[in-house]
Formats: sequence, structure tokens, C-alpha cells
Amino acid sequence: MRACVQRVSQAQVTVSGAVVGRIAAGLVVLLGVAQDDEERDVRMLADKIAGLRIFNDAAGKMNLALADVGGAMLVISQFTLLGDCRHGRRPSFTGAAPPELAEKLYEQFVVRVRGLGLAVATGQFREHMEVALTNDGPVTLIIDSR
Repeated sequence: MRACVQRVSQAQVTVSGAVVGRIAAGLVVLLGVAQDDEERDVRMLADKIAGLRIFNDAAGKMNLALADVGGAMLVISQFTLLGDCRHGRRPSFTGAAPPELAEKLYEQFVVRVRGLGLAVATGQFREHMEVALTNDGPVTLIIDSR
């Protein structure tokens, strides 16, 4: 399981012209599920991201987690994070999980983060989405459960 995590001052995701998810300050998590991912990957990644100390404290140091600043998380499925670009010019997505498994683990990720007491907004699985955000910092991290 791979995630691109961005600290944002605001973000929203739109499907067919309608806003389906919106947050103020917090994290946008683009989440890709690999073929061999399991529940342990969900737990590891959800807990890791929720606990990341990437928000500034009073001294301006990245020392606070999402809950510490009262932020929210916008989670969006993105199989292209598993794209393999090592050969040729067209990415291969054979490492990405099939849609049924990916959706199941994506939903488990959202449930896990909500269970940690965080507000979570989402996109819509298997839909064409437009994501608008203001990256704060910018702060962007790539995290892999393996």
C-alpha cells in the first residue's frame, strides 16, 4: 500500500461537477493498493499517517500530528501510485490490486482512520475525480507499507 500525503490548508474533490469531499486544514492522502496488500498494511499505513508529526508547533517546528491541530483527512483512491515506469514510456499497472480488493482495503483504511477519532472525507472509488488543494509548506511525503 502506497500513499502520497500532502499537508494542506484546504482541499476538495469533485465528481461530475459535484463536490463529494471537502476539508479545511489537514492532510490529503492519495492511496494506492497493491496486489499483495492485506489488513496489516491498512493498519500500518493508517496509524503511521494519522500520527505523522508534520504540523508546526508554537516554535514553528514540525512537531504536531493531525489530531493535535484539529485537522481532517481527505482520502482519495489512486491506483496510479502503483505505476511502474522503469521500462518504456507507458506505465504498467500490473502491481495494482484488482478493483474489488482495492476498494475493500481503501474502505478499511477510511474506517481505521475514523476509528482513531479523525474527521475523514473521501472521494468516490472508481470515478473520475478532480482534486483541488492548497499544499501548505509545501509538505509532501510518499509512504509505503512495505
